[in-house]
Amino acid sequence: MKLSEIYQKKHELWLKILFASFAISNETIKSELYDMAGIEFRHLKWLSNLLLEKNIEYDYEKKCIDIQKESNLEFFKFLRDEILEIKREYSMESALFMRMNSDENYFLERLEEFIKFDSNKKIYAFDRNRIYKNKDLSKSSTDALNIFLFEEGYKEYELIMIYAYMQNYTKNLTLYNVYQDLIDESMYHLKCFGNMQAHMGILTIPRTIIPSLYKQADIKKFLLDGIDEERAAKEECIKLSVAVKDKELSKFFDFINYQENYHIELMQKALMHLT
Repeated sequence: MKLSEIYQKKHELWLKILFASFAISNETIKSELYDMAGIEFRHLKWLSNLLLEKNIEYDYEKKCIDIQKESNLEFFKFLRDEILEIKREYSMESALFMRMNSDENYFLERLEEFIKFDSNKKIYAFDRNRIYKNKDLSKSSTDALNIFLFEEGYKEYELIMIYAYMQNYTKNLTLYNVYQDLIDESMYHLKCFGNMQAHMGILTIPRTIIPSLYKQADIKKFLLDGIDEERAAKEECIKLSVAVKDKELSKFFDFINYQENYHIELMQKALMHLT
């Protein structure tokens, strides 16, 4: 298998483990799966470095991913089989592939433990109950929250991947660090929105990102457009905070709103260092 094809498979595996962490309700297992996904994302970063070093083009294409599982057991077996499949493609002559193989050997051991001790619980992340933590929201508030979670969940995934691509191709240390901050921030937001989607039974893998979005010829324009999008996101957070008429949710969206302020600051910092 070509290195770019392994990259695609690893991208898909990262999403499968990440969204499994959102779907599963056991907090201990959820946290461990999220950490596994974080390590898989690090693998992706190292693979993108290797692809750049070898002057090989890569993209964010992915196959249709079916994560709608009925139980924890089904999810654990699914992840186990996916990891076993991709490990067959690793070259043990490479330090990077040896590291990835070692990490995933451990993941497989943990999944086997999960299968033994926490396999019978039902998954509710896809049942479309549209209820968040038993809160009595109006239909209009529920609709507004649903739309927000779909749109913002995709946006955060999109930003993670775009900034990761830009980070891989920059030689400017300040820009590299700014992109890392923006990746980390969007990763946190994606985690929040993914867990909220799962609570409401509407968890969905984001759609594929088209290459023109991350293979940016004009990074300055992208950042300027991004600042406008962050300002628009702030307005959506404010509207939703008012619309949901729930103290806990309103505070959460106010919290996200204020974080968007600093995202704008980071993008403005990046603009100052573009050459």
